[in-house]
Amino acid sequence: MEKAKKAEVVEELQSVFAESGSVVVAHYTGMTVADMGDLRTRMRANGASFKVAKNRLAMRALKGTPVEAIAHLFKGPTGIAYSKDPVAASKVAVAYAKDNEKLVILGGAVGSTALDANGVKALAELPSLDELRAKILGLLQAPATKIAGVLQAPAGQLARVISAYSKKEAA
Repeated sequence: MEKAKKAEVVEELQSVFAESGSVVVAHYTGMTVADMGDLRTRMRANGASFKVAKNRLAMRALKGTPVEAIAHLFKGPTGIAYSKDPVAASKVAVAYAKDNEKLVILGGAVGSTALDANGVKALAELPSLDELRAKILGLLQAPATKIAGVLQAPAGQLARVISAYSKKEAA
């Protein structure tokens, strides 16, 4: 690879490491081109990306970024999954690793916090940002719904009592 091309790759990786909400590093030994294509398709569908880069270039790109602590993971054939959403890349990588044992998760980072393989798996179990927003919205709307139910209850009870009296008199 030419020097200019290497510099371009390092620059691209630096922006990936600096801007990503999460980064997952995995070994992909033995995966076919079709497997890699499937993994990349799943990543894109969830707002994440998967990239294979030379370890030396990736380690150069890590210098000065928040995820510099994961440099020790770049040994052997490594791929990098990344996304702006802190959970998306790890969710897809862990789900794919369950289906295809050739993808082995080594670790990763969220923000400036380095994670081991178990940390990435724990991160994958967390709800996504959109799911968390929906839960918060549901919690905010719940009190209003409960208040409406409480306010309607006395009127409903009164209607049932009147109905019971009218049925009793009719009988």
